[in-house]
Amino acid sequence: MSVFELDERLARDSDLITVLGLCQLRLLKDSRWPWLMLVPQRAGMSEVFELTPLDQALLTFETNSVAAALKTVTGATKINVGALGNIVRQLHVHVVARFEGDPNWPGPIWGFGKPEPYDDGSRQIFINKLAEALSS
Repeated sequence: MSVFELDERLARDSDLITVLGLCQLRLLKDSRWPWLMLVPQRAGMSEVFELTPLDQALLTFETNSVAAALKTVTGATKINVGALGNIVRQLHVHVVARFEGDPNWPGPIWGFGKPEPYDDGSRQIFINKLAEALSS
């Protein structure tokens, strides 16, 4: 059995917030959008259908919980959820809060402009609010 290792690109571009039942919950290092990522801690997975049925159910539950918490915290116009993996093949799910008038609205966030890092204070406030919403 292989050991789970986080792809170095995912590690470089995000910070660990917490570990849920199945997934690492990570915050992307780009403050232009409240942008979270779930990474199932299963080695060698690149597609949702490769997970066991139980892990598929857990991933769906965790994705929906995170999306609902993100909507609560941000009041976003739309929550975008996607598992693309064209560049980084390791299975991961993006959960992004979008707002009318945000950078590149209504277009995609990928490849648009340059990431803008969080300052430590706003990053921590966001994480605290998210943790509170997840525990409700």
